[in-house]
Amino acid sequence: MGDTIETSAEAAEAAALPRRHEVHSDPNVEPCNDIPASVAKKPVGQKSPAEWAYERLILYIQNFEEQLDNEHEVAMGFTGGDAGVLRIEGMGFFDPDIVTFYGSDAGGAKTQLVQHVSQLNVMLRALPKEVEQEAPNRIGFRLAADLGGSST
Repeated sequence: MGDTIETSAEAAEAAALPRRHEVHSDPNVEPCNDIPASVAKKPVGQKSPAEWAYERLILYIQNFEEQLDNEHEVAMGFTGGDAGVLRIEGMGFFDPDIVTFYGSDAGGAKTQLVQHVSQLNVMLRALPKEVEQEAPNRIGFRLAADLGGSST
């Protein structure tokens, strides 16, 4: 009862659609399980590993920023080396398999990290915003806006 019959094409299309699922121990934390139309418009199988990693990182960054107060900004910590923490000021990808992050390190030095998607392993961190700024820099919103207008 309630079962539907799918054609093989519908089954293949459904299998290729991106899924997102989260569960949190705190019942007051709203999980972010929806996927914006801009990300779902192109089946996963038609995206390069770099494009697919880039899109998902944007969603994680934007969700993380939504949980921050006005005194903090998002940064990334990188594992497996001495890259340290990068205050995120930009992000991009180079097909088929490179993701790059632009920003500044803890000392304020201009920084760019270029990483192969198979080595991608980041930790999002909240850093105090730079003192001179009136409002925190929210890169996640700008990245998400680019997803909607991207020609990829």
